[in-house]
Amino acid sequence: MRALKIAAAGMTAQQMRVEVISNNLANMSTTGYNARRAEFADLHYQQVARPGTINSSSGAVLPTGIQLGLGVRATAVSMMLQQGSLAATGGDLDVAIEGRGYLEVTMPDGTAAYTRDGALKLTGDGQVVTADGYPVVPDITVPGDTRSISINSEGEVYAYFLGNVQPALLGQLTLANFTNPKGLEAIGSNLFLETGASGPSAVGVPGEDGLGVLRQGYLEDSSVDPVKEVTDLIEAQRGYELNSKVITASDQMLGSMVQIR
Repeated sequence: MRALKIAAAGMTAQQMRVEVISNNLANMSTTGYNARRAEFADLHYQQVARPGTINSSSGAVLPTGIQLGLGVRATAVSMMLQQGSLAATGGDLDVAIEGRGYLEVTMPDGTAAYTRDGALKLTGDGQVVTADGYPVVPDITVPGDTRSISINSEGEVYAYFLGNVQPALLGQLTLANFTNPKGLEAIGSNLFLETGASGPSAVGVPGEDGLGVLRQGYLEDSSVDPVKEVTDLIEAQRGYELNSKVITASDQMLGSMVQIR
């Protein structure tokens, strides 16, 4: 019976949906995390009687026909591009992106990666890096005798020194934007890689060309809505249970057919 395979496809789809929801809930406190959503499409249809064909007995055209669906399949796990709320931290090197854009970092192999996690740190040499130690692009080095750091909304980084009233400009943070940010490849650690689906990166100054601005002393919270995720989890669980009941019913029907003498 086709119902067994159809219900199995439905259970697989709901299981994937639960996995996506569980990942969202696990990252509800991850800085700059965007919630994901599983998307599905129906499978091919068996055309028992195509719509619009002529009924051989009467010559009438079939208005609907008979099309039997064969189940469901996963099409994508899409990233929901929603701005997370900004949480005040007071850290000199904590920067939140308010609007579009990603900070660019350099991976150990020289590859460019992108992140919205603005919890920046300093190395022993004063280089500005991410929490995992990846240098921020462009390179910015903070002198050891710096008293405090100021980062304005355009990304300009200033250092204040003892005995000097005027700050010294150390460099400027830039942001990268993409035509299709949902096409970025997530590699973990709040990092993304450019792909053919995302398009090439367009680097610019924060606040210009549609890019967001930087907020020093803030970090972007996760955009996960726990209430919505739990509601979706209940819905996915019920969908899984209903598909399992279809398998049980199909098995009982097959058992009845075997027992017919």
